[in-house]
Amino acid sequence: MKTRWLSLALVAASFSPLTVQAQQAIVPAQSEVAFTSRQMGVPVEGRFKRFSAQVAFDPTKLAASKIAFTVDTGSADISREANAELPKSEWFNVAQFPQASFTSSSIKRLDANRFEVAGKLSIKGLSSDVVMPVTLTQTGATTVASGAFPIKRLSFRIGEKEWADTSMVADEVQVKFRIALTGVKL
Repeated sequence: MKTRWLSLALVAASFSPLTVQAQQAIVPAQSEVAFTSRQMGVPVEGRFKRFSAQVAFDPTKLAASKIAFTVDTGSADISREANAELPKSEWFNVAQFPQASFTSSSIKRLDANRFEVAGKLSIKGLSSDVVMPVTLTQTGATTVASGAFPIKRLSFRIGEKEWADTSMVADEVQVKFRIALTGVKL
């Protein structure tokens, strides 16, 4: 009987971080994940329509804080023509890799509202370490995390074969985010 109660207590304890995450929820209508690439030198703006986040953030306990983010690659939206191409194997290969993800490994405070979030970004089965600056602003019960960071698309095999030519589509892509959250206290 003691073993059974101990097992139940351990299971309950293992779910305690999920309780924190459930209290910190994304507000989709106020959130955005966008990107800017350059095609033949001209900036091209796009965004992802579907994404989710699991956040357990406490600015007083950064070592215990975690952020996980998932983007549905098939929801990329640039233009009708580009939207038809992006799911194909040369670009996001949505059939095999329907999601891109980021999982934090550490969070460092820079000042009162600015942080550096380090972690692994995974796209098309390839992972890379990234560090992204994040600025937090709070209005009432909503906290907005915003920032931008560059990635090299060819490091993730985004734009293969003839699209690997960087004179057509630049290698660097700027990823921008604005994520509204509830339950985060600064």
